[in-house]
Amino acid sequence: MALILGIETAASICSVALVKDGELLAIRESEGNREHSASLTGYIADVFSEAGLAYTQLDAVAVSMGPGSYTGLRIGVSSAKGLCYALDKPFIAIDTLKSLAWQALQLYMVKGKNMENILLCPMLDARRMEVYTAMFDKDLKLVDEVNASIIAEDSFKSFAGKEIIYFGDGASKCTTLFESKAEFTFIDNINLSAKAIGMLAEKDFDNGNFADLAYCEPFYLKDFIAGKPRVKGLY
Repeated sequence: MALILGIETAASICSVALVKDGELLAIRESEGNREHSASLTGYIADVFSEAGLAYTQLDAVAVSMGPGSYTGLRIGVSSAKGLCYALDKPFIAIDTLKSLAWQALQLYMVKGKNMENILLCPMLDARRMEVYTAMFDKDLKLVDEVNASIIAEDSFKSFAGKEIIYFGDGASKCTTLFESKAEFTFIDNINLSAKAIGMLAEKDFDNGNFADLAYCEPFYLKDFIAGKPRVKGLY
């Protein structure tokens, strides 16, 4: 197995983790204040220091590739690529929503739930009433493609007969729509984390599933829209 550095900056939380052989060695995470540019390099140094390891001992760097915040994704991906170039290590790209679904799956497996009839529906806040979402089965295979949607009461009618577990920082927008429906279960306090990025990356590393350093770009899903400058004299 491999020593993998996981980086998660797709949303408000900045998270860095070192993972080896399915074990979390060290992790640093912000409290969701979008501190990516100020905190990321310091967090990376911290996890290596805590684990008593050197950068050169890394086998690969894995990063959350989106969907998510345009700025956050750029910071995370650029930092991961820089490390890979400098250390001559493989670059692994992990789907952000899949990493969130992985965490929900671990929780349900620990609780001993029967996963055969369950679908995992991660939701990330995409501002206003829109969310980035997808649907995964118990094996983390996509059963509904990643999309940006405004959720309505009938949004998941094609999955009738399944129990849908929804979670993530965009899921609270949907609680009033689904709270009276027995087939929907909301899980609170499941947040993006570099731990999930590192754990998922181990399989990609074993299979040699590496991204192209030169051409791999973040998956924004929506086009970036620049805001109007607020500094006097710039507009």
